[in-house]
Amino acid sequence: MKIPVRLKVNGEIYDVVIAPYRTLVDVLREEIRLIGTKKGCDVGDCGACTVLLDGKPVNACLILAATVQDVEILTVEGLAANGKLHPLQEAFIKEGAVQCGFCVPGILMSLKALLDTNPTPTLEETKWAMAGNLCRCTGYTKMFKAVESATHRP
Repeated sequence: MKIPVRLKVNGEIYDVVIAPYRTLVDVLREEIRLIGTKKGCDVGDCGACTVLLDGKPVNACLILAATVQDVEILTVEGLAANGKLHPLQEAFIKEGAVQCGFCVPGILMSLKALLDTNPTPTLEETKWAMAGNLCRCTGYTKMFKAVESATHRP
């Protein structure tokens, strides 16, 4: 059995017909074809699938797509506006905070949520915001530096 679902993703409406048990990460990647949100552990441990629901970071692998029909969904593809990267994206590039890139979309989304509520976080606040995101390539130092750079702090 499939059901019609209307999702608002990055400001656009998508009408999809899906099985009610489909997760948001799967619908974003397979139905809507927004593949920036990565599918990692599929159990909510790694944060690679982090998206914002009404501005709050969530693991899209733990959310049924049918339950977020009246919610604003923001994915990493929605960070750039009018052909211009989000300041966090620019800072990640400038500071060399991207290695393999698999975890970066989820980390960017967690950090965007942080900066939306706290434009000048401390290092500890940044670490706390990223606690649900795992990166196997870096020691996170360049990511922390990128947050400082994006917030124009020395």
